Amino acid sequence: MKQILTLLLSVAFLAHLNAQRGWEVGGWLGVSHYFGDLNTEYRLDRFGGHGGAGARLNANSRICLMLSANYSSVSAYDSDAQNIFERARNLHFRSEVLDATLQLEFNFLPYIHGSREEFYTPYMFAGLSVVNFDPEAEYKGEWVSLQTYGTEGQFFGDEYSRTTGAFTIGGGFKVDLSYEWSLNFNVGSRLLFTDYIDDVSGAYPDFDELENLRGRASVELSDRSVPGDLFESSIGRTGQQRGNGKGSDHFMFFHIGLMYYFGDIRCPPMTRRF
Repeated sequence: MKQILTLLLSVAFLAHLNAQRGWEVGGWLGVSHYFGDLNTEYRLDRFGGHGGAGARLNANSRICLMLSANYSSVSAYDSDAQNIFERARNLHFRSEVLDATLQLEFNFLPYIHGSREEFYTPYMFAGLSVVNFDPEAEYKGEWVSLQTYGTEGQFFGDEYSRTTGAFTIGGGFKVDLSYEWSLNFNVGSRLLFTDYIDDVSGAYPDFDELENLRGRASVELSDRSVPGDLFESSIGRTGQQRGNGKGSDHFMFFHIGLMYYFGDIRCPPMTRRF
């Protein structure tokens, strides 16, 4: 991770500077969508809100560095699945996700604010994010934080962290409205370093041990399975697959942003006084 971050900073700041330099700030609004153990079919059925704000350094007309803070809302329900096993598993979650992201952007076309010819460009971006999440499920009429219940048999102190990293990748299109203002259209993905944004990754635990350790509510939140078309009883058994821990979760986002360009802000030159 350190090598990638060093590369991003080096490319941005050591790139040859030419006609376009300066800072932009702005914000954006859009939608997000989760993919993971509770959405293995890549359904597009439960969009959440997405928004953020950030500052962009234009190193030149091709290279930019963006630092941003973002909010996303994600959720999924097994009841939406076509897969019989997942429908019988009957889990669900929702989570609010906060992230701080540093990304390097490359403009496919020269982009210069205020230019009559070079006022738009498609671009791609890649970077690193620090992500905070908190999966919740509805239980007896209330939404509860699942991490604290150790639903896959985690011991106290061994719960998964609710803060993780992520690779950020995507692309977009930017176009000037004026010298100062521009519109940005982005679609991207946060490829998380965890498989627990949905609280599901491994196998069903030993339910007797779980109840002794954390109480009956943990057992009921761990196994919410119901008989299905091919299952005469619930599928929750110790050691039975609950999730697929071979991969990590991710979520995508689409947003439209409005950015304000300040131009090249430099410190005034020092003057000698006699």
